Amino acid sequence: MNYQAHETAAIDAGCQIGNGTKIWHFSHIMPNCTIGENCNIGQNVVISSDVVLGKNVKIQNNVSVYTGVICEDDVFLGPSMVFTNVINPRSHVVRKDEYKQTLVRKGASIGANATIVCGNEIGEYAMIGAGAVITKPVKPYALVVGNPARQIGWVSKNGHKLQFDEKGVAICPETNEKYVCFGDLVIC
Repeated sequence: MNYQAHETAAIDAGCQIGNGTKIWHFSHIMPNCTIGENCNIGQNVVISSDVVLGKNVKIQNNVSVYTGVICEDDVFLGPSMVFTNVINPRSHVVRKDEYKQTLVRKGASIGANATIVCGNEIGEYAMIGAGAVITKPVKPYALVVGNPARQIGWVSKNGHKLQFDEKGVAICPETNEKYVCFGDLVIC
């Protein structure tokens, strides 16, 4: 075992957990999920069956990552944020065959108490504001807030709001990386 788990964590058989990962108090890791290297799984987190987490994923306290969710490398999931996996859940109707996939691309951050409606893709390095409700796909580097979420700008890989000049060019103040805006698309 090359990962650390608190004694109160429940880890079911059949999980793949990468080296250097830490799993904290009262978390439940369900069968057949895949967790990459150097992840940090906070307190009271549930990772459901067949979930895939890349390397260096940080999950804060009280998050449930349901079947159908895939998080690529370097994703941040803020405290108490929520994923769904069925569009029209009913207690008396079994819809396990209707789970929709949610894909969170590399480097994306999802703020505290945000809700991600299933079937959507969160683009690379996108930033979802605290409390936002995502009902449609989010573009790479997009900054989205509100309910329903709307895009209010663009962010760099390091999470700084980008200010584009008249030529559509912005520079990250932390890394000096150059970003170019082509209409509704930003590339680094």
